[in-house]
Amino acid sequence: MPSKSAPAPAKASLDAISLNPSPPKGLRAANAALKPSFKAQMLQAREDAIIQAVNRLLAEKGFDLMTVDEVAAEVGIAKASLYKHFPSKEDLAAAAMVHMISRARYFLDHLPISAKPIDKLKSLVRWMMGLQLTGQMPSLPSQNSSLRANLIANKVYLEGLIQVSDLIGEWIVEAQKDGSLCQQTQPIVVLYTLYSRACDPVLEFLKAGGQHTDDEIIEIVIATCFDGLSARQPAKS
Repeated sequence: MPSKSAPAPAKASLDAISLNPSPPKGLRAANAALKPSFKAQMLQAREDAIIQAVNRLLAEKGFDLMTVDEVAAEVGIAKASLYKHFPSKEDLAAAAMVHMISRARYFLDHLPISAKPIDKLKSLVRWMMGLQLTGQMPSLPSQNSSLRANLIANKVYLEGLIQVSDLIGEWIVEAQKDGSLCQQTQPIVVLYTLYSRACDPVLEFLKAGGQHTDDEIIEIVIATCFDGLSARQPAKS
């Protein structure tokens, strides 16, 4: 019968491997196969910088006013080099939206599992409005056929959007079942209403007024979004 201290030698051998500056040849080969080449890493870093620049410009100016020249200048590369990564302005916007969908999915996946559906929905809206107020939410026109076609043709974007919408839709249905949301409103209408908070002009109007902090603005719009504008009876003591 082995003693409880039997695993100790295995740990020691693992420590020896972790401290060994020269790993076995097979391990070095495996690591080399998994690690991207320096060129691939540089290309990925450049694409990340491009997407971040596009995201900022879309939030600041919108798609129609943003130019490819501005993106290239902000990243510090030639326009021709930019086109090697993204062949059109529409492709740049699509890449920014794929990045945003990825951020949204990460945020949703890390909400507390035990939270009520209505609280998850409010957290989502707070997060979207926070991005809008800090200039991180891309602004895209709803009536642009070429951009729309590009987004629809982007499989990663479309699949990500469907996954995010399905998850939010589940929370909406659950919130309606437990009475937290109006049951007479179609879930798809609620979904679009929540999405529209990401580009709500009320946010910028209140921010420009200078009378409220960003957190106060978010809570004001949260209240009008989820509680409505109708007069409510004060809570009984």
